[in-house]
Amino acid sequence: QVQLVESGGGLVQAGGFLRLSCAASGRPLSDYAMGWFRQAPGKDRTFVSGISRSGSRTTYADAVEGRFTISRDDAKNTVYLQMNSLEPEDTAVYYCGAVIARPPVVVVRVDGYDYWGQGTQVTVSS
Repeated sequence: QVQLVESGGGLVQAGGFLRLSCAASGRPLSDYAMGWFRQAPGKDRTFVSGISRSGSRTTYADAVEGRFTISRDDAKNTVYLQMNSLEPEDTAVYYCGAVIARPPVVVVRVDGYDYWGQGTQVTVSS
């Protein structure tokens, strides 16, 4: 099975940017479709962005469309989430997930993922 470790979170002012990374180990990242989710205090974990196993397809939640970009580097076993024009509403713990899926499937449901990282905190101040 794959192990996932997120990094890159932090405190940033509104309008700023961050790049999150999700490093995979144990199995090649290329075996998995990947996704980013977030969870604010007292709320459910929600879909942010997903990328297919081949990288040929990406999907975004409406709230982040045009501001966030997901990408993957299978040679480095890492998935990224570039977050620009951050807003206070983006404050949450961000998690990456992995699931074995044929390309070009992008999985958007939380319960569709088999493996999760521990999360990284993103805080956007106004």
